[in-house]
Amino acid sequence: MPMPVSVSDRDAARGRVIGAFAAVYVVWGSTYLAIRYAVESMPPLLMAGSRFAVSGAILYAWARLRGASKPTAAEWRTAAITGFLLICIGNGSVAWAERRVPSGLAALLVAVVPLWMVLLDWIRPGGVRPRKAVVAGVIIGLIGLAVLVGRDSLTGQGGVDALGAGVLVAASMSWAIGSVYNRHGARPDSAAMSTALQMLGGSVSLLVLGFALGETGGIHMASITRASWLGWGYLVTFGALLGFTAYIYLLRNVSPAKASTYAYVNPVVAVILGWAVAGEVVTPRTVLAAAIILGGVAMITIARSRRVTLPGE
Repeated sequence: MPMPVSVSDRDAARGRVIGAFAAVYVVWGSTYLAIRYAVESMPPLLMAGSRFAVSGAILYAWARLRGASKPTAAEWRTAAITGFLLICIGNGSVAWAERRVPSGLAALLVAVVPLWMVLLDWIRPGGVRPRKAVVAGVIIGLIGLAVLVGRDSLTGQGGVDALGAGVLVAASMSWAIGSVYNRHGARPDSAAMSTALQMLGGSVSLLVLGFALGETGGIHMASITRASWLGWGYLVTFGALLGFTAYIYLLRNVSPAKASTYAYVNPVVAVILGWAVAGEVVTPRTVLAAAIILGGVAMITIARSRRVTLPGE
């Protein structure tokens, strides 16, 4: 006979869930600002590569200590591919673009990932046709993206930097491709081990790309500012380790739909922090575009949550 759960135990569990949500919302939302400070005096690709190498190694050791099995060759291969798409192209592009685009706008441009995932899941062989509500969410999100970027930036007359915006859109598409691929590739049972392998695989790609593009010539240890070091350290500890641990806890204790609400909370946090801490300009168009984009993402999330899903899907 199961033991009854006391009121204090329920309150403690509720407190842990609230704390995990706060960590995922605020910490992951703040990583865009941390990236901005980190790339002020660090080469973006090598910064991101070293960040994920350290985070991945720590997470790998932690997963093994927690009893995770040693990865197979097939799992390493999947991790190398997904790490390249998610970490190298996805996150590396964000680090590069944040030298040209404010951190809040970068977060909004990345927020369209669910739109690309719906489209990719539809057009792939044996894909799933989305519901009308999901299609409507995709259309609304794309309209918001068009409002955010604006025609003036495409013609070089101000607004959002066109190259930076284009790189971020490509990054969100790469993240979506990697996410879809990861569903069907070989991966460890341990979510922590799976993420560690992706971080390690992606870090290798980032470091190789950074060396190939000559970023080592831009490294001057004496000129790296304290703000950049603090940003890098924050990304390693809070952004990767604390944020991920909190997200895994949520996946085990709340529905995937509730856990995925970070997708439209993080950009709001990023915009607010960019404005409050870094003095980034928030225009009426930014606010309008944010409302449209996040409304579309919310429609997609809610509509897709009505079917049976698996944690981490």
